[in-house]
Amino acid sequence: MTLTTPTGGAEAAIAPAKRHRTGRWIDDWRPEDEKFWAETGAPIAKRNLIWSIFAEHLGFSVWLIWSVSSAFLLASGFEFTPQQLFFLVAIPNLVGSLIRVPYTLAVGKFGGRNWTMFSAAMLLVPTLGFAYAVTNPSTPYWAFCVIAATAGFGGGNFSSSMANINFFYPSRLKGAALGLNAAGGNIGVALIQFFLPIIVGGAGIFGLVKASEGGINLERAAWVYAGLAIVATVAAYFFMDNLSNAKTDTRSQLSVLKSKQTWVMSFLYIGTFGSFIGYSAAMPLLIKINFWRQPVPDVVGIGINFAFFAFLGALVGSLSRPLGGYLADRFGGARITLIAFGGMILGTLGVLWTLSLLTQLPPPPDAETLAAIKADPAAFQFPDAVVTAVDANTDVFPLFLGMFLLIFFFTGIGNGSTYKMIPAIFKTEADRIGTPGSPEREAAMLNSTKRASAAVGIIGAVGAMGGFLIPITFGSPWITDPLSATKTAFMVFTAFYVVCAAVTFLVYLRKPHPAKAHASYSGVGI
Repeated sequence: MTLTTPTGGAEAAIAPAKRHRTGRWIDDWRPEDEKFWAETGAPIAKRNLIWSIFAEHLGFSVWLIWSVSSAFLLASGFEFTPQQLFFLVAIPNLVGSLIRVPYTLAVGKFGGRNWTMFSAAMLLVPTLGFAYAVTNPSTPYWAFCVIAATAGFGGGNFSSSMANINFFYPSRLKGAALGLNAAGGNIGVALIQFFLPIIVGGAGIFGLVKASEGGINLERAAWVYAGLAIVATVAAYFFMDNLSNAKTDTRSQLSVLKSKQTWVMSFLYIGTFGSFIGYSAAMPLLIKINFWRQPVPDVVGIGINFAFFAFLGALVGSLSRPLGGYLADRFGGARITLIAFGGMILGTLGVLWTLSLLTQLPPPPDAETLAAIKADPAAFQFPDAVVTAVDANTDVFPLFLGMFLLIFFFTGIGNGSTYKMIPAIFKTEADRIGTPGSPEREAAMLNSTKRASAAVGIIGAVGAMGGFLIPITFGSPWITDPLSATKTAFMVFTAFYVVCAAVTFLVYLRKPHPAKAHASYSGVGI
């Protein structure tokens, strides 16, 4: 599809361009023009948003496929330590954060539709690699790490998708549109954690689905998501569009690196999105290590099965993200972000309280004992000390889960509000150039959208590093006791959120000195 502005001016009807171009390109795109938006822009933007959400959703699912499958590796016959498992779920987050900047720049270079096709097709690499690794008992740990790293391709999809959709919508609707786009992706984390246990033959849906007698078959999940990646690629080809005015050179896009606001928002995004993705990756293992005991697959486990509840955190955080965008549109992104960090502080303090109520579980059996249990699983009996500790922790689990879900809720609120702040900050800068309606102001507004889209990639990249740091902190190799490592991690996170709240207030909400009022970013719009 190719649209251009005819000689009759902005008020004239939009006519097809005469020159031929390959692919679905739109040459005239003016979402801030209310007439254009109502007559032409809105349905096109909606169609692109729908399929962007679908592709990004799959990206998030593949990105976090190891978060839940890693907890099944022991049941599949692989022998890894808790530290190795936490590192395995952290690697995709590291790669996903590092490739977010080039993925964002690719939208301007190749077009949003074209890059969506490519990025969706790239999901075949981690899914097919996953299928190979889990069906080969001799797969070494380093190979698992390499394959898990390729799952980070799905993390890059977020930034390119958000940068693309940012061009399609007018400023007044960006918060809601970006919130929906992000939520559609974020909920992919919840759905992979909800459906994967069922797909592979494990128990799920709060115990309503029982484990398959045929054992765990992790490769089934890989084949399902490989097929969906092909569907996303084909759908982008037929139903999405490229925007000509979304094209910018790399140098101009990277100019946002010089903006202090880019780095301030990156720091805050570590606290919101980094927490969401990091907790999502770590939650299945946290439940398994602190509330569950099952020495070998043929022994019925006792305690809380992670597969019943692990998806709830990502689900709550995903559903609250659009709410964060909506509240930011209405009350200002900085105000809602400050509230979000306040809620996260309360949540982490609540988790620390529940952790203080837990009984430390005895360490798992050594290799010699495990071999004896595998040889005769029917004769195995859990020691009384293990049963007593697991039962005591099971009673505390509802409190632990409730406090954890409170954290997830506010990470979603913060994710939506911070993404509202990004375009608002650059729009505020553009509003200081020229006068309303002047060519200088119009050019500045277009440039502000391009700068905001570039900033989205950088901020998303830095923020996603939290998804790597959080699982690493939970699996700290210098703390041998998993419960102590968990407590220490939440102490660190609480202190970090206090700093994030202070930065939000001081930079964006504190009333400026009159002499500096012209440089202030405070106000309901931000």
